[in-house]
Amino acid sequence: MGERVITFAEALNEALDQEMARDPRVFVMGEDVGVYGGIYGVTKGLYEKYGPERVRDTPIAESGFIGAALGAALMGYRPVVELMFIDFLGVCFDQIYNQMAKSRYMFGGKASRPIVLRTTCGAGFSAAAQHSQSLHAIFTHIPGLKVVMPSTPYDAKGLLISSIRDDDPVVFIEHKALYGVKGPVPREEYEIPLGEADVKREGRDVTVVATALMVHRSLKAAEKLEGEGISVEVVDPRTLRPLDVDTILSSIKKTGRLVVVDEGYPRCGFATDIAAIAASYAFNYLKAPVKLVTPPDTPVPFSPVLEEAWMPSEERIAKAVKEVVKR
Repeated sequence: MGERVITFAEALNEALDQEMARDPRVFVMGEDVGVYGGIYGVTKGLYEKYGPERVRDTPIAESGFIGAALGAALMGYRPVVELMFIDFLGVCFDQIYNQMAKSRYMFGGKASRPIVLRTTCGAGFSAAAQHSQSLHAIFTHIPGLKVVMPSTPYDAKGLLISSIRDDDPVVFIEHKALYGVKGPVPREEYEIPLGEADVKREGRDVTVVATALMVHRSLKAAEKLEGEGISVEVVDPRTLRPLDVDTILSSIKKTGRLVVVDEGYPRCGFATDIAAIAASYAFNYLKAPVKLVTPPDTPVPFSPVLEEAWMPSEERIAKAVKEVVKR
């Protein structure tokens, strides 16, 4: 019992293990999740413990095994299926946005499809433009899907357990740079409700809404700015759909300023959605224009130097905060 410090990847592994032990309907499938233990070690040890029936290595055929997961869910199972990189969603997009997302609606609410689609996002590893994107806005755009994006080991475990127990399809997005991040996590099972944001740092002057790795960079920027007399509140939505609009608006109304930090592309992205919500529902509280800190509108570079310049940095976040404070 009690808390101890483990990594983000270990927290996810523990959530899977505990849910598979609790509910025999839960099984895992995807590329390299079994014998290999997952390319990031998230499913390590599950194959040996639960066997090939419940930890299934699949062919490199995303449309096939994600479609199979939907069929299993409709028949009463609770699959956790891994799409190795979010960049590969184009291969199986019909199964996700036309089938998974719409089946309950098209069957008049009678079709339960408890699927968790685990996938990875994020740049910073020189994996080039086809393995480094953060495409969470695409999933967030689609009614019928729930979208989760944790930033800490504690959130990762609690949100994954809640996602597995949810009766709707959940796209669970893990930033590759977070797998080694450590934090306190209870040994026992616990749920974090989907649709509840978390204020990671209280502040007075500026609200920063940030996702995944950008939460950590925003917290570091906020710590430095505190020494310059600027108090920054950092809000982590944790769940992008459903979105905890109330917590975000309450923070904006308190500080009067908003900076949104997100690794997704700038056009039609999650950052622009938060800015639109602020403009629609908190305009009279804003003391300055909303600032967005995102990558440029280009593919992710392969070159390490260019990739580092492409990603939102602590310095860019701090600069944006200072600009809205000056206004």
